[in-house]
Amino acid sequence: MAKNWNYDRAEKHIERKIADVKTVTIVDYHRDMSLENIPGNKAYRVDGVHIYADILNLSDMLHVTADEGVTCHKRTLRFLNLHYRAVHRILSRCDTRRVDFHNQRLHALVARPSNSESDAEAKRIRRAVAIAQLIIDVLQETGDADESIPSAKVRVGIDSGEALAVNNGRRGGREPLFLGAPANHAAKMSGGGDRAGIYLTNNAREAIGLDTVDKPASKALTKGEVEECQQAADLGVSKDTIVKEWKEDLEKHPIGAFTFSRHTPPLRTLDITSLTPGNSKRQEAASVYADIDGFTAYVAKHIADAPEDVVRVFHVIRAELDRVLTCDFDGRRIRFIGDCLHGLLCDGTVHTTDDPETVSTATLCAGALRSSFDLALEKLGGEEIDVEGLGLAIGFEFGPMTVSRLGMQGDRVRCSVSRGVLTSEAEQSHCGGDETAIGASAYDAGTQAVRDLFGSKRKAKGLDYNEAVEALSEKGDETAAVAKREAFALAAPAIASASERVVRPYTELK
Repeated sequence: MAKNWNYDRAEKHIERKIADVKTVTIVDYHRDMSLENIPGNKAYRVDGVHIYADILNLSDMLHVTADEGVTCHKRTLRFLNLHYRAVHRILSRCDTRRVDFHNQRLHALVARPSNSESDAEAKRIRRAVAIAQLIIDVLQETGDADESIPSAKVRVGIDSGEALAVNNGRRGGREPLFLGAPANHAAKMSGGGDRAGIYLTNNAREAIGLDTVDKPASKALTKGEVEECQQAADLGVSKDTIVKEWKEDLEKHPIGAFTFSRHTPPLRTLDITSLTPGNSKRQEAASVYADIDGFTAYVAKHIADAPEDVVRVFHVIRAELDRVLTCDFDGRRIRFIGDCLHGLLCDGTVHTTDDPETVSTATLCAGALRSSFDLALEKLGGEEIDVEGLGLAIGFEFGPMTVSRLGMQGDRVRCSVSRGVLTSEAEQSHCGGDETAIGASAYDAGTQAVRDLFGSKRKAKGLDYNEAVEALSEKGDETAAVAKREAFALAAPAIASASERVVRPYTELK
């Protein structure tokens, strides 16, 4: 069956999701509450400190060989696994919540002490700084020279404030996701440059008595400022202790070799929960990133007076984007990263990927994501929910992709990393809320119709499904032509039925 987008399918799903979140409850978070399994129609208001730690030399690992072959992928996954296990140990020992570990980027939350304690925010920030420095120090010693795995270079961003915790994931993959300025601003600090160190927003700097600066993403904390935070936080665990325990754990529970096999398309049927280092997947595919543009400002605008609408908008849009990728185009969602969807698509056989068809499918999927996004905004607006200022930025790339799970037994995190994954994310980040960008490798692997659609700048504005399928099919793209024919065949009975209903009264009058 061809992969295509259908207005009626999208409309029914969006309306059903709007009904699911018709009533939303917002409650204040306290330490006795679990952040696991938050219902879809509920959110916790959390006052805490958000830590984002970026591993700066991940791209270097992916380029240890000229070609992106099995060797660089194995080394990169082992590189991430070694460091993930060390960070996991740090967070556990420091009573800190891991929110997400997406490839090179860690997101963690410091929610204690609670606001009932005096000077609580400053204490949380100083604790976060001490934890960040511990991560930096430990990861300088968790490489593996025997396997040509270097230590990690780390850049950390920190912000403090109120955010909404909602559910992120389904069926065993549930974990909290935080909507709001502090998580996004911390991420911008960590992603704001290529120099290691700890970077605080001006909001966080002021809370611990530091002067504000013109460009906080360019001003790392000094050694003295970090040491003051370490003394005040008194974590009770040292770098040497963590490294020693990490080494002992590796001896008892070695990572094992990464072994790859292909998954027979479609990727929708891939069971990620069954993956381990010894059972990892690797094949040529398309990586797609779709990010809700303007959502940080939207949350900041409504978190005080209409937090329920923030939750409604988030869940409705995210669920529909997921449906388009998985149900309409047989893709596999890897994860949600905040308000961004990351997924993979692949057309072909058990042995080979059909490169042009995969790129064409990714192009149609990108158009469908925008069509569904626009329809979701329309339906939400019809419920008198403000959606002004929201857009969708989409980027995709083609190349060898990996899918695995890292970490310890019972606490593994899904991972899909490759040059193409990093490029697709970068392409998306360079897009405005009405733009779609295609990576250079996908552009070269695509049909001439795909290249004509995106042009030499490899970017299209306002590309929805109808434009994508018409533009590609008119220029001989067979994937688009088949999708168009099948969509028409499915619609034909409904069109005939509608015509019959119109003609019948006229016939009876005669």
